[in-house]
Amino acid sequence: MESRRDVFQAIADPTRREIIALIATKSLNVNAIAEQFDMTRQAVSLHIKILEECGLIMLKQHGRERHCEAQLEKLSEVSAWIEQFKQHFEQKLDSLEKYLTKLQKQRKHGNKK
Repeated sequence: MESRRDVFQAIADPTRREIIALIATKSLNVNAIAEQFDMTRQAVSLHIKILEECGLIMLKQHGRERHCEAQLEKLSEVSAWIEQFKQHFEQKLDSLEKYLTKLQKQRKHGNKK
């Protein structure tokens, strides 16, 4: 299925993030997932549909049950996006550390006078 939504839309909702966490290590059927939430099965199914459209889960038919399997490779888009800001903040923290070190040296030299 072609992704019609992006991964950021999928992870924007706390329920969808929790569904991803539930199936990250093992596949679960839709009913087992729905039992974990205080909402209707239809509401959970809508969240699952969005996750499937984003490419974060795959639905597989096992007899009469549909099982959800995590497809976490798409989360690399989020990681790459965050990485660009991580580098920015690391540079800011490095500058702050240099400034604080400079202040400490000035205080040491100022206190000796």
